[in-house]
Amino acid sequence: MNDLERTDNRLLFGADDTAGIVAAELAGRFVRLFIRTPRGVVVRDDPFHPFILLTDPSLLDGFRDEVTFHPLSGPGELRFMALFRDWHGCAAARDFLARHTGQNPSAPGAPYLYLSDPVHQHFLLTGKTFFKGFEFGHLRRLALDIETSCGEGFEFSNPDREDDRILSIALMEEGGYEAFLSATEMDEREMLERLGGIIRERDPDVIEGHNIFRFDLEYIRARAARHGVKLAWGRDGSIPRVHPSRFSVAERLIDYPRWDVYGRTVIDTYFLVQIHDVSSRDLESYGLKQAAIHFGLAAPDRVYLDRQAMDEVFRSDPERMKRYNLDDTRETLALSRLLSYPWFLQARIFPYTYQTSVIRGNATKINALFLREYLHRREAVPLPGGGDGAGLEGGYVELRETGILGPIVHCDVTSLYPSLMLARKIAPAREHLGLFLPLLEELRRFRLTAKARAREESDPHRRDYYAALQQTFKVLINSFYGYLGAPLHHFADPAAAAEVTRAGRQLIGAMLDWLQDRGARPVEVDTDGVYFIPPPGVSGEEAESALVRALSATLPAGIEVELAGRYRAMFSYKAKNYALLGHDGRITVRGSALRSRGIERYLREFMGEMIRLLLTDEAQKVPVLYDDYVHRIREHRFPVEWLVRTETLGESPATYQQKVRAGKRNPSAAFEIALRADRPYRAGDQISYYVTGRGKGVTVYEQSAPVFRYDPARPDENVDYYVDKLAQLMKKFAPFLPRERTLFD
Repeated sequence: MNDLERTDNRLLFGADDTAGIVAAELAGRFVRLFIRTPRGVVVRDDPFHPFILLTDPSLLDGFRDEVTFHPLSGPGELRFMALFRDWHGCAAARDFLARHTGQNPSAPGAPYLYLSDPVHQHFLLTGKTFFKGFEFGHLRRLALDIETSCGEGFEFSNPDREDDRILSIALMEEGGYEAFLSATEMDEREMLERLGGIIRERDPDVIEGHNIFRFDLEYIRARAARHGVKLAWGRDGSIPRVHPSRFSVAERLIDYPRWDVYGRTVIDTYFLVQIHDVSSRDLESYGLKQAAIHFGLAAPDRVYLDRQAMDEVFRSDPERMKRYNLDDTRETLALSRLLSYPWFLQARIFPYTYQTSVIRGNATKINALFLREYLHRREAVPLPGGGDGAGLEGGYVELRETGILGPIVHCDVTSLYPSLMLARKIAPAREHLGLFLPLLEELRRFRLTAKARAREESDPHRRDYYAALQQTFKVLINSFYGYLGAPLHHFADPAAAAEVTRAGRQLIGAMLDWLQDRGARPVEVDTDGVYFIPPPGVSGEEAESALVRALSATLPAGIEVELAGRYRAMFSYKAKNYALLGHDGRITVRGSALRSRGIERYLREFMGEMIRLLLTDEAQKVPVLYDDYVHRIREHRFPVEWLVRTETLGESPATYQQKVRAGKRNPSAAFEIALRADRPYRAGDQISYYVTGRGKGVTVYEQSAPVFRYDPARPDENVDYYVDKLAQLMKKFAPFLPRERTLFD
């Protein structure tokens, strides 16, 4: 068996080895399991005993429903498990406890633990997880994509307008099945009814789409309501349960309507792309087409259409519309095949459904592993706490030199914090069963196996697949350190987290001393690695590799340093912001100051060209490049897409408006456009706009227009504003440019 497919470690994968679970749902006093077998999906009902953990049984004195108490051993404060007859009784006990203790379930220090997901509770108690003994390729995955009309005089489709009907629906599975439903052949009601019929006939385990929650599914729901069509998509014939939810990824919060389809999973590749980009930071856009191009998944003959011209294409060239719609589903499947596999594997590990595994934070999932094993052994669980984490030092980050430097060697400590925790046996003091380090060790082994596969794989798509896998598990194992420092979790230990960072800083300091003693010049130092100019006489891959191996040999057992990269030159701009020129001519840029997606494309492109000139010793050409860009701005020769800013709404427009009125935040162009729009915007939506008016000192939020209103025949972009932004960018790089000419006199 593939060593990335093994599930025989019961601490990591749970004590129950039931194979093939593809869905689980609450069914009265049972949890209904949907198990895929060679003969199809079979159903099995598990008896379900919901629970609440308590510090003392007396907390439920006066509670009238049936409850059974079980004492737990060990030093934790949550020393009693209360078992209830059914989910209704458990929820009633939750409400009773909130009233009688004055603390709701999420309150810090609440003397009880209530978990709101019944499937999660059942998986915690039984040790079951999804997909054991089951390969990703055996999942039945159905991609869904719709195209819609837009009424004349409006910029966006709106399902609440009668004329903004669904024009077509495309569906596709891995293995060749595809279906295309078109308004040329049936009315909208018939299309929606046929869509439901296909879902029931094909019986997918997973329904996939790109931005499917916030667009396709909500559009379908609104149009189905208009026609009185019941969306009986559940495996029991039920309609989906829909409720407002929020997804957090890095610094972004995305509001979305979560769909729970009974017996099935809904996966949104829009979410997967954003999660991937948290660590890679290499995507220009989160749109389906741009992501497919970025990952090399777009077919050479892929059809591209302007969304503003969708109605015209539908009328004049319905075959082209069909190809476009099906291409969307094909790319969705390919993107999911690449990016969802890590979550498929995580659903084997963590006691959550596949759909929930994608949106749960890493520290929360790690906490669930401890809870599962403690409950399995009937051990008491500590209350959240363990210190407030104040004064916790960060990693070692230092910039030694700036400018154009080279050659450069990058050495990296493999999983520094996890390695230090394992090597020095650093674990949370309150986790008395000793689970922390064995779990970390197994996940680290898993990640390193995937990383080795990515390095060895010759096929580019397989290489991307293993790279995505190892990156996801790298973030997961690094979260063990974050878990220690987060007091909201049951086994957190900020003092242990501080010990890890202290050890990390000492280790990096020792590496720097060793390199400098041999004549190397450190340039950039980050949490787990060093960029340096090698000592005199050390040149070429063999010599540089030998130097890094010698450095690694000086470190404690269990800590390894590897050669992470070799470069002809480095542009060191400021801490955590640099560009590297590889020996193959490729340029890698790191840091938001050098590659921010938040600035206009013309500035990004200018900065990219300038960085290439700096790295290739052609800095004298930068003033000529600058003049060319200024001329192109003044002559309106840049397409408007190069001048727009695209911003993500971090909160709802209504909340924004309240804060502006209260003086709690400044006005924003994106939000002002959203408030004037003819369709509702939510937190997480993106808006692209450009600046109009005259003069470089305009108030941007008052002089901005959405990009779709731009008329190339009557260009109205503010050229003075855009020229000034280019000049301000150049000023930032003036210390690295030739001084023969002053650009800003």
